[in-house]
Amino acid sequence: MDLLNTLVDKGLRRELPTRDEALAVLATTDDDLLDVVAAAGKVRRHWFGRRVKLNYLVNLKSGLCPEDCSYCSQRLGSTAGILKYTWLKPDQASDAAAAGVAGGAKRVCLVASGRGPTDRDVDRVSETIKAIKDNNEGVEVCACLGLLSDGQAERLREAGADAYNHNLNTSEATYGEITTTHTYEDRVDTVQKAHAAGLSACSGLIAGMGETDEDLVDVVYSLRELDPDSVPVNFLIPFEGTPLGKEWNLTPQRCLRILAMTRFVCPDVEVRIAGGREVHLRTMQPLALHLANSIFLGDYLTSEGQAGKADLEMIADAGFEVEGTDQVTLPEHRAAGGCHDGGGVCGSGGGGACGSDAAPEVSEPRTATDARTDLVAVRRRGAGTDLAPNA
Repeated sequence: MDLLNTLVDKGLRRELPTRDEALAVLATTDDDLLDVVAAAGKVRRHWFGRRVKLNYLVNLKSGLCPEDCSYCSQRLGSTAGILKYTWLKPDQASDAAAAGVAGGAKRVCLVASGRGPTDRDVDRVSETIKAIKDNNEGVEVCACLGLLSDGQAERLREAGADAYNHNLNTSEATYGEITTTHTYEDRVDTVQKAHAAGLSACSGLIAGMGETDEDLVDVVYSLRELDPDSVPVNFLIPFEGTPLGKEWNLTPQRCLRILAMTRFVCPDVEVRIAGGREVHLRTMQPLALHLANSIFLGDYLTSEGQAGKADLEMIADAGFEVEGTDQVTLPEHRAAGGCHDGGGVCGSGGGGACGSDAAPEVSEPRTATDARTDLVAVRRRGAGTDLAPNA
């Protein structure tokens, strides 16, 4: 297929595909799916070999969030029966992180619900970062605390944080339909603050919220322009008790196309299969490893994930290897900081702004698939409980 040959060539050169090419990936048929995976897999292997980076989530503060993000079980007004607790103490968080590190995780992601941290919250997290790093040699720590105020990213960097996560989630055009208590611009500003402070920026999306193909391409192009080092691709977990609890718009095949499109647009970036992979990719998870070079190990913030042992077996059975703490995740040109030019497009070929091509006519949202509510399980173990995690 000429399209896929073109996209492979562009991916190996870090050249930005056109919007039409990205949309065409999402429009491919099931008959073409393995060809799409194979093509994107060439780009993935070129930049990342067969390594898989493992990341581990620690939910420092669960529930009771004042924001109204429609996809979130911790949102204002959520009736989902999730765990709710206030801040873990540094030693509790360090113990939780140690379970993930013992399972092979290279990065620990510290997450707290809320609009954004107070200065006291930054102090708490700084103490937690120190505790984790003192007890786990070589581990990376990423903080995800919401919207940052001036100076907070610098304080986290000084405390030892390596990265900061703040997802764009969906396209700018549709963001107001998902969240009303903050703006898309607020999210962009926080990613830029992380960049400016010298933190590795981590920012991604959530697929399956009823968005169109154009929305997906828009948000991935916006991410390319922001130039984060890692792009988590989440697949909506439709929690009962949230506004999007009835949205079942994904199939395993569509998830693979979304991951492939993301890889083609962001060829040399850490693409991470994040929340919802077990729910929507199901038995197709191993194929996704040919597209993404990073996954979360074990459970998520408020939902159960696949057992850590099963994650490791899946990686080995698919012919991949877990990335070690002595290995550098990013390609040399990115690890050296050569791609961060203040928000411009890395390796765009022409240097123009993302998404400058004329967009085709907007398509209708996808038809919902059969709901698999049996695959959505609230997390009842790990951080905030007396039970061991499944890492």
